[in-house]
Amino acid sequence: MKVGRASDLTNLKDRIIYRFFEIMPGLMSWGALFLVVLLSKWNPLVISVFIVVFVIFWFFRTIYFSFHLRSGYQQLAKQEKIDWLAKLKEIKGWDRIYHLIVIPMYEEPLEVVRDNFLNLLKSDYPKDKMIVVLACEEKTREKVESTALAIKKEFSDNFFRLAITWHPNNLPGEIAGKGSNETWAAKKTKREIIDNLDIPLENIVFSSFDVDTCIYSKYFSCLTYHYLTAEKPTRTSFQPVPLFTNNMWQAPVFSKIFSFSSTFWHTMNQERPEKLITFSSHSMSFKALVETGYKQTNIVSDDSRIFWQCFLYYDGDYSVQPLHYPVSMDANVSTNLFKTMVNIYKQQRRWAYGVGDIPYFLFGFLKNKKVSLRKKLSLGLEVIEGHFSWATASIMIFMLGWLPIVLGGPEFSQTIISYNLPKIISRIMTVSMMGLVISIYLSFILLPPRPPEYGKWKYVVFAFSWLFFPFTMIFFGSLPAIDAQTRLMLGRYMGFWVTEKVRKNK
Repeated sequence: MKVGRASDLTNLKDRIIYRFFEIMPGLMSWGALFLVVLLSKWNPLVISVFIVVFVIFWFFRTIYFSFHLRSGYQQLAKQEKIDWLAKLKEIKGWDRIYHLIVIPMYEEPLEVVRDNFLNLLKSDYPKDKMIVVLACEEKTREKVESTALAIKKEFSDNFFRLAITWHPNNLPGEIAGKGSNETWAAKKTKREIIDNLDIPLENIVFSSFDVDTCIYSKYFSCLTYHYLTAEKPTRTSFQPVPLFTNNMWQAPVFSKIFSFSSTFWHTMNQERPEKLITFSSHSMSFKALVETGYKQTNIVSDDSRIFWQCFLYYDGDYSVQPLHYPVSMDANVSTNLFKTMVNIYKQQRRWAYGVGDIPYFLFGFLKNKKVSLRKKLSLGLEVIEGHFSWATASIMIFMLGWLPIVLGGPEFSQTIISYNLPKIISRIMTVSMMGLVISIYLSFILLPPRPPEYGKWKYVVFAFSWLFFPFTMIFFGSLPAIDAQTRLMLGRYMGFWVTEKVRKNK
């Protein structure tokens, strides 16, 4: 299946079904928000009871996630201390495994791309087993060719193969973006390098890295060990923990908060492997990538979509294995504060546009009868609920404490529950703030060393900035998610927006 949107389907019935699935997420989110407002006016007593139950539910969910976050961090710290190369050498034939690393590039500066390659060099895995591809866009060739040539000149002798590819512009059936660029590079590399060397596809692990991804030194030895010891290595993707810390000290405080929020979310998800789906930089069997027809070239969220492609292609016999091992990436930083805020919103909206996976897998579930109902419900409901909560939870928690009192009328305002509702919500939310304490503690542990030019007062500002986390989650969490769902619902499909990469001295 290579469906990017409902209009890609030629069968009218299929197109109607797929279009309904596109409308559904936005309809659910907007419907819930409108229902909350209407019930606050028409039946404030019912909505008040719902409010208390809803907030208590999120209180216990926060506790549940906090335990997973703590456990995930402990696993992360433990995995970093292991000598993975030594463990790997105990496996016979480990050195037959090659790594194909594709790094899509748009207009990023040389220092960002170079950091990526310098960290590849620090890997403890043999470099003569690495095929590295810098995948560039033809339409930006005039701006970035000097960067590509500088990378090739500096690093071409350090790896088994280093290739530069140029993805043509405006190919039929494609949208410009990471997925289409990466697919072009992977196909070209297979045709011109791998096929000529006659390397078995199952002996190649494919890694999809953002251009700002910097690996830790043991990443590929850790990855290879997990690949060789996995029950079904060619039916498994491998997901590291993304730490958005490369330029953390250059980021504004709200960008720091969002970067750590994303890191914490993915750290928690590592503790729920049965719910795990690929995100951003990840690795998988090259054999599976080829068999499923490579990544789709007509979608925005290719990193999660490749999981669903494999899941449906292999009739549900596909999974994601957590590595509990980090890779570092850039926090969102631009040339000024306002532009950074805009970029955070756009980046969050692009991530939230992964909601387009919902019509894809629901339609796939209807067509594929071989996937078990248990797997369909387990994974499907998890993703649907996640996008629904992403769009609505922060707004509802903010509104529900006062909305019935404002809209419920004078009769409701004189009731005992109207008097006590704000107090109940306030006390529950105050206790829930303990989850922020854990987040603050872990964020300080994960902060990279402070550069000398940054004063110690930055620590204080950073700590207190977490108090604004609930409000930032509305403006930079729920709102871009609703934006993405609304665009999908109305058929105003998004293109791929490239996150700006900026490194500043201070």
